[in-house]
Amino acid sequence: MAVIHRTTLQPTKLELLTSWLPSRPWYRGAGEPRLAKAGGFRLDDPRGEVGIEFMVVTEASAARPATYLVPLTYRGAALDGADHALIGTMQHGVLGRRWVYDGCQDPVLVAQLFALTEGRVQAQDQNTSDTPDRDVTRSFTGDALTPADAVAPVTDGRTWTELPARHGATLRLHRVLSPGQDGEALLPEDATGHVAGSWDLPDGTRARGLFAAVHAVS
Repeated sequence: MAVIHRTTLQPTKLELLTSWLPSRPWYRGAGEPRLAKAGGFRLDDPRGEVGIEFMVVTEASAARPATYLVPLTYRGAALDGADHALIGTMQHGVLGRRWVYDGCQDPVLVAQLFALTEGRVQAQDQNTSDTPDRDVTRSFTGDALTPADAVAPVTDGRTWTELPARHGATLRLHRVLSPGQDGEALLPEDATGHVAGSWDLPDGTRARGLFAAVHAVS
C-alpha cells in the first residue's frame, strides 16, 4: 500500500496546477486559476514506485465555479518520452525531487485505472495510508479492459479525456465534473462500465458524480 507522508512540498500540487490547467482544452476559467482541493482518491502501483492520485479541484476564477478531475503521477525520475505530459517538478520533504505528470499520459496510472474499473483493485483513501476508499464505486461488463498499445493517442475533448483500450473500447475520463441526480452518478446508456465518486462543493455541500465511463468504439 502507498504510504502517505505528512511533509512539505515545494511547490505545492495546487501551485503546479495553477500554471498547468489554463493550457488544457477543457479548462473553463477566466484568468489565473483560483484553486481549492475538493476531494479525490489514490491507487497503488503494484511495484511501489509510482505515486498515483486522482485529485478533484474546484476553480473559482469565472462567474460559475468549475470542478476538475486531475489524475496525477509522482515519480522519482523522469518518465522517458513523456516530456509533453510533465506538469512540473517539486521537492518532497521525505522523498526528494519528484516529477509530476498528467496521469492520463502515464501507463502505470492508466493500467491501474482500468483495473479499478474492472474491480481488480480497490480505490485508496487520498489522505490516509492503507485505507480503502469505499466512497469510490465502479461497475464493468464485457471483455477484459486492457490499455491499447503505447502508440495509441490519448484524446482531449471539451470536458473529457479518452483513453483507448483494446477490443473496441475506450475509457472516457471526465475532466469537468457534474453532480448527478438524487446523490447518484448518471451513467450513459451506452456505457459498459464506470467509476464514480464524491467531492466537496464551494458552498460546503457534498456532490456525487461520474469520474469515468467505458464506451464501445463504433
